[in-house]
Amino acid sequence: MNETRPLAVVTGASSGIGFELAKQFAENGFDLVLCAENSGLGIAADEVRAHGADVHRVKADLATPEGTERLLGAIAATGRPVAAAALNAGVGRGGAFLDTDLADEVRVIDLNITSTVRLAKGLLPDMVARDEGRLLFTSSIDATVPGPFQAVYNASKSFIQSFAQALQNELKDTGVTVTSVMPGATETHFFHRAGMEDTQVGRQKKDDPEDVARQGFEALMAGRKKIVAGSVKTKGRGS
Repeated sequence: MNETRPLAVVTGASSGIGFELAKQFAENGFDLVLCAENSGLGIAADEVRAHGADVHRVKADLATPEGTERLLGAIAATGRPVAAAALNAGVGRGGAFLDTDLADEVRVIDLNITSTVRLAKGLLPDMVARDEGRLLFTSSIDATVPGPFQAVYNASKSFIQSFAQALQNELKDTGVTVTSVMPGATETHFFHRAGMEDTQVGRQKKDDPEDVARQGFEALMAGRKKIVAGSVKTKGRGS
C-alpha cells in the first residue's frame, strides 16, 4: 500500500452502498481495507482498484466475534492509521416476529449492532489518540419508526442512530467526527436477503446506491452529524 495516501475501512463492501462507498473513497485519494463475507468481495476489490486505490480485502463474517477480530487484526497488520471507517455491514429479516426464526433475528442483532460496537471500540481509541479520524455509520430512515414485520431490523437501526448520537456528544471536544447516513429503500441485495422482495416496499422503485453513497461520503468529509440520503422522496420522508 502507498503510505502517503490516507487509509479507509469499509464493511459490507462487496455490493450495494458499501461497494459504492468504497469507490467514493478510492476516487478521493484513499487506500482501502474492504471487508465482506461473500465471494463477491474479490470482484468488488478489483473494481475499486481500477479507481486508483491500493486495496486489501478481508473475507470475514462480522456477525461473529472471530470475524470482527480478523478484520481488526488485518487493519493493524497494515501498520497504518485509519483515517476513515464506514461501518456499513448489515442485514434484515422480514416477516411477523412470531413467524421468523430466532437464529435469523439474532444474526440481525449480531451483525447490525454487535459488530458495529466491536469495530467502533477497536477503531476509535487510536483515532482519539491521534485527534483525527472520521467514522460513518450506515443507519436508516427506518431508525425513526417502529417496524412491524421487520421489528428487529428497525430496532437495530434505532440502536445505531442512538449510538452515533451518543458518540458525537462524547467526542465533541476531539478531532474525531461521527456521521450517520440514513438511506431509505435502496436498490441493493438487501430485500432479497431479507426475504422481502414480494412486500410493498420490496416492489417499489428504490434509490440508487451510488447516490446514497456519494451523499453519505460528502457528509462524512464535511463532518456532518447525519444525512438522510437518496432521492427527494426519501429526504422528504426523513424530514
